[in-house]
Amino acid sequence: MLENLLVEKINTDVLIVGGGTAGCYSAYTLGLEGQYKVLIAEKANIKRSGCLAAGVNAINAYITEGRVPQDYVDYCKNDAKGIVREDLLLSISENLNEVTHTLEDNGLVILKDENGKYVTRGNRNIKINGENIKPILAKMASESKNVSVLNHVNITDLLVENNRIYGAVGFDVNEKKAYAIFAKAILMATGGAAGLYRPNNPGFSRHKMWYPPFNTGAGYAMGINAGAEMTTFEMRFIALRCKDTIAPTGTIAQGVKAKQMNGLGEIYETKYGVATCERVYGTTKENAEGRGPCYLKTDVISKEQEEDLYKAYLNMAPSQTLKWLEGGQGPAEQNVEIEGTEPYIVGGHTASGYWVDNNRATTVQGLYAAGDVAGGAPQKYVTGALAEGKLAALGIEEYLKNDFKQEQNDSWKKIISDYKHYFDNTASNITISQVEEAMQKIMDEYAGGITKGYQFNETGLELATTKIKGLYPVLEALQATDTDDLLQIYEIKERLTVCLSLIEHLKARKETRWHSFAENMSHTKVSESFEAYINSVKQDDEIRIIKRPLLVGDYSPLEFSFNDDGTIGYAGGVVDEH
Repeated sequence: MLENLLVEKINTDVLIVGGGTAGCYSAYTLGLEGQYKVLIAEKANIKRSGCLAAGVNAINAYITEGRVPQDYVDYCKNDAKGIVREDLLLSISENLNEVTHTLEDNGLVILKDENGKYVTRGNRNIKINGENIKPILAKMASESKNVSVLNHVNITDLLVENNRIYGAVGFDVNEKKAYAIFAKAILMATGGAAGLYRPNNPGFSRHKMWYPPFNTGAGYAMGINAGAEMTTFEMRFIALRCKDTIAPTGTIAQGVKAKQMNGLGEIYETKYGVATCERVYGTTKENAEGRGPCYLKTDVISKEQEEDLYKAYLNMAPSQTLKWLEGGQGPAEQNVEIEGTEPYIVGGHTASGYWVDNNRATTVQGLYAAGDVAGGAPQKYVTGALAEGKLAALGIEEYLKNDFKQEQNDSWKKIISDYKHYFDNTASNITISQVEEAMQKIMDEYAGGITKGYQFNETGLELATTKIKGLYPVLEALQATDTDDLLQIYEIKERLTVCLSLIEHLKARKETRWHSFAENMSHTKVSESFEAYINSVKQDDEIRIIKRPLLVGDYSPLEFSFNDDGTIGYAGGVVDEH
């Protein structure tokens, strides 16, 4: 009952939603001066939350010796087939090495050779012992001046008046307690969206995913519902992973230079191309045409290389090392079978997320985005998220210098009343898990999931919209007996919101620019008319698609303008209704 739900009001200057990579580094940056009161709200525990919870064994975005930041921009642009924000990528690239060195100064172990230089892995990567990278970041953030942490609090809604942020509402995941948090600026750093589609391993093993299962697209959903502009959701991300364990393949492909090989012993990767989406597409195609299963060819590596792989996976995906050891055959004796995952929406690997300027400000004034939730700049990885956390923090400090009156209202009470609704519902014949499985089945079958080889068409997408919307009445009838149930209900709610936006983006890009990532069987070719950003804004409960021209070579900060009719434009661009 609502009367039994304790409500705490908190006032702060800056609220950071999400205590992962970007959120921690942003708090650390704000704490260097410490002039503003900063609160991090994290739905887990900041010490081991986010994508780095289990650690990582390499820094995948670093400007190595002989390279310059523009090289990284060019790599990202080429891999994404041109649909990127070069201004955002350059500002990230210029900060990659600085944030890496700051982490090293705070205790991250970076491997060095006999000359004291970083050990590289490929052209853009360096090797680390990163099992403790998240506790290091958490300590940097929590011990910073004027920074406090609120663990186990799930933020569900943003408070916005006249397109200006003034706070957020959430609840404790362990007890019946809600929070109304009032802030002058908010940084969204919640990560991307997993669990939209049916996963590789259903049932008991459904948590064996590429992207963390607790990243539900909450940050996207809050922004969508608040009227923020989103970009490039249709550039989904599908990871190429070790079969069953869903462990990373890059460690093998780059670490020991293993090639992709089909079941006939043929090396096929160059046949399809080596862009990220093409590596997935080639594997999908080889399997579909009967030449699978597909592997990374490792049976030619040395025992020393095998030992290195054992250790590398213990840092981040121990299930793969355990599989090798339990099976009695390591990668030196047996090639590693690979497969694609279900699709995800994640701005750290593709360009999906909030439409932001160079300060990482969104189109809602006072709302910022960084890391996987921010769009336009793919291939960020860990250090790119750190860089965006820093840039957002600096942007927030500049924004808070403005003298403005912050308008507020009592809309937070309605949100808390919505929590009450689920507690007051009577028990339903349908479980929370069944609603989630229904959503994943719809997306898999009609919006290009694993069982359809990632392919979709216009007819299927229309059906997907209808069927996803049909789940809302079922969702609203679910009962929460405690806040853990409430958390699960809201995580489905967030995913449904992201699903509807994703479907509209997939419909709007009438081409196939990225095989597998967006395999549109109604439009199978690349079209020059879609050398553009597909953006969207939710208005009156409908997703409105906006087609924006590419920003090419424009490294000045992007300026937003708010038109009289409520639309959003920017300097130097023409908005086309689509």
